[in-house]
Amino acid sequence: MILSEREDVAPRRFLPELVLVGITILWGGTFLITKIGLGDSGPLFFVGVRFAVAALLVAVLSPGIWRGLSVSELFGSVLIGSTMIAGYALQTTGLQSIPSSTSAFLTALYVPFVPLLQLLLFRRVPRTMVWVGIAMAFGGLILLAGPATVATLTLGHGELLSVRSALAFSFQILLIGRFARRGNPRRAAFIQLATLALGSFALMPATGEQLPVFTPTLLACGVGLGIASAVIQVAMNWGQARVSPARATLIYAAEPVYAGLIGWTAGERFTDLGLIGAGLIVSSVVVSELRIGRKGAA
Repeated sequence: MILSEREDVAPRRFLPELVLVGITILWGGTFLITKIGLGDSGPLFFVGVRFAVAALLVAVLSPGIWRGLSVSELFGSVLIGSTMIAGYALQTTGLQSIPSSTSAFLTALYVPFVPLLQLLLFRRVPRTMVWVGIAMAFGGLILLAGPATVATLTLGHGELLSVRSALAFSFQILLIGRFARRGNPRRAAFIQLATLALGSFALMPATGEQLPVFTPTLLACGVGLGIASAVIQVAMNWGQARVSPARATLIYAAEPVYAGLIGWTAGERFTDLGLIGAGLIVSSVVVSELRIGRKGAA
């Protein structure tokens, strides 16, 4: 009886971590699907459709979520959604000119960016291993971007947009960590997703993007990613309210690996330098979360 109780408690104890692992795998697959969908649509419209579907799905499956909504929760969720507009618009535009797997690894730079933002915004000085991780991430970025980048230390247009999207996602992670415990995760997810969808549609006239011609591929990618995005956003808000930021970061570190494997099955390939750069970026995530004790023990 004691053994069965332990077996029952253990899975529940690690359920938040398992949920975050699951959405990380799902997240990795979204890059290739987005790349396919962009063949029939501009980036802002595609982002808008994707997250409008996600917001609608969350609303349908979450009756009564508005009870208990506070001004603080509404403000925080809209603010998070605003950072997501920048992140996904930049990431999706960058995906038009670089492979999905490259975009995934560059997006992972949000991990070393987070402590830098904490230094600038909250004056929290990063630990030594964080600085090591930042240096590794920068080196991996240069190698992943290609031989021309190594020679000139300049990024291509798609790579530069992806790096900027990583910066926007860094703000998203910081804000979710600040507001995740203040309300209902489904309600927060709906507000964030709706803000992202409406903001993307609103930016289309300013950028001159036209409405695309609807195709079965565009519809399938938009609806499929919308469902995936709804699951990811709700699970992220729920999981990060129960998992420490450091542990969540390490789980998210595997996302570009899953994206790279999925891209590889679709025929995407890295150069030798690109593989080293991808490895450095993933390693930088792990290294930045190491804590070295006084006697040198990790």
